[in-house]
Amino acid sequence: MARPEYDAVIVGAGFAGIYQLYKLRQLGLSVRLIEAAPDVGGTWYWNRYPGASSDVHSFVYRYSWDKEDLQSYPWKNTYLTQPEVLAYLAHVVQKYDLRQHIEFNTRFVGGAFDEEENYWKVQTSTGRLFSTRYLITAIGALAKKNIPDIKNFEKFKGEIHHTAAWPEHHDFRNKRVGIIGNGSTGSQLLIALAKEAKHVTSFQRNAQWNVPNGIRTVTKGEREDINSRYDQIWEDVRNSAVAFGFPESTIPAFSVNDIERQRHFQDAWDKGNGFRFMFGVFSDITSDAKANAAATEFIQNKIEHIVKDPDTRRRLIPTEPYARRPICNNGYYEVFNQDNVSLVSLKETPFTELTTWGAKTSDGVEHELDVLILATGFDAITGGYEKLNIRGREGHTLKDHWAEAPTTFLGYSVPSFPNLFLVSGPHHPFTNTPPQNEAQVDFITDLIQHAGLNATVEPTYEAEKRWTELNNQLVEGSLFHEPSGWVFGDNIPGKKHNVLFFFGGLKAYRDAQADVIQKGYVGYEITSLQVLE
Repeated sequence: MARPEYDAVIVGAGFAGIYQLYKLRQLGLSVRLIEAAPDVGGTWYWNRYPGASSDVHSFVYRYSWDKEDLQSYPWKNTYLTQPEVLAYLAHVVQKYDLRQHIEFNTRFVGGAFDEEENYWKVQTSTGRLFSTRYLITAIGALAKKNIPDIKNFEKFKGEIHHTAAWPEHHDFRNKRVGIIGNGSTGSQLLIALAKEAKHVTSFQRNAQWNVPNGIRTVTKGEREDINSRYDQIWEDVRNSAVAFGFPESTIPAFSVNDIERQRHFQDAWDKGNGFRFMFGVFSDITSDAKANAAATEFIQNKIEHIVKDPDTRRRLIPTEPYARRPICNNGYYEVFNQDNVSLVSLKETPFTELTTWGAKTSDGVEHELDVLILATGFDAITGGYEKLNIRGREGHTLKDHWAEAPTTFLGYSVPSFPNLFLVSGPHHPFTNTPPQNEAQVDFITDLIQHAGLNATVEPTYEAEKRWTELNNQLVEGSLFHEPSGWVFGDNIPGKKHNVLFFFGGLKAYRDAQADVIQKGYVGYEITSLQVLE
């Protein structure tokens, strides 16, 4: 049995792929990273729409493993914009001389596991073939764009853009712009374009609860304090649930009186951040309907106070619990008071068709547009794998394996697919991305080091079954199931409602990983190979 060309091939140059490349190079392995884009960034490379920004505080939206870099790399505000994230990742790649191991403008098409040679044969868009012992996909949870099905889509003569495939050059001055979608992306884009465009129409699919993000410049003293506490900060992050760098509440909403409860909500509103409002105020907002209603009543009062037009105000108030992915923005409700911004509720008046220069809704109104922007999100987690021809033992395809429901062991390993790791695959933690990526990459790297280069590693079906059952159990009794949304695949027509994430929190996830390691990588079958030198 011959050796493959590479010890490992990694797909994707975002946070996860870059860190995985760094870790495996630290072991001295021969590694090649392939990336479809012309540069690093992953999701952040493609999502370069105006207003694109992280809603995780800057001091924890980065790698934790280089303390000197944590303390010295500059960042100005409490949140990072898309260009800043790209610059940071490019900086890491340059600092550790990783670019020489990356092949850009090369799309991963698929891979097949050769059972005779016990390695992966990787296909790419350039025709270049790779052979590798380990194949690691780091394509991210948000890799496949969701395109809405609207009648006469091709009839529209204006510009059409998806926020995840943004044009290099754009100018919306003196133009009428329509934005479909009002989630995290759509709301950021609306605020940004309302400062530029002649008119912006927000085509709202689902009213969502928004809170301020509290963005501001970080003072020198604050930065010095953060730098002095980084060891403790990251220890707290790793031992938290959502890993956002703030203490998560242990206080039930109705353990305090009405005045104290309102004070807690107002304090969180003033500080900003959607995840803080959901998880940092009270401990039961996502599990107790009464506590959730208290939170939504507070936000509704804010909407009623901020938004001047009664009909717009009514349409902006959700009828669902506060249980979608939390959203925060700098001035979302305020933007609807501008004369050049209007709101259309697609729940009340859905699209009937696109016209030559506009979009017609069921009330007969034709909304005249020069530009239509699809802020319609993604087919999350599994969507990015749909067109990839990944075949394991006996030609078993990943698509067939997930035909009934997406399943993995620990969020990255799949039985019958030896030496394949899917970073941010089904049932990975629903948390701040960089520390979640680190938890997965660290485990994968240690497992590869443990097994060695002359071995196959794959989970058992029983281990996958137990992990899937645990993920389903974790959301029982929570309010997350009530609103339909992308975190369960509900935004894709025909896609089954499934648990796609691990909702137990980062600490519980890391504890589960540690238990697997402590028990000798229980749940995995590791087989040694005889390899010709």
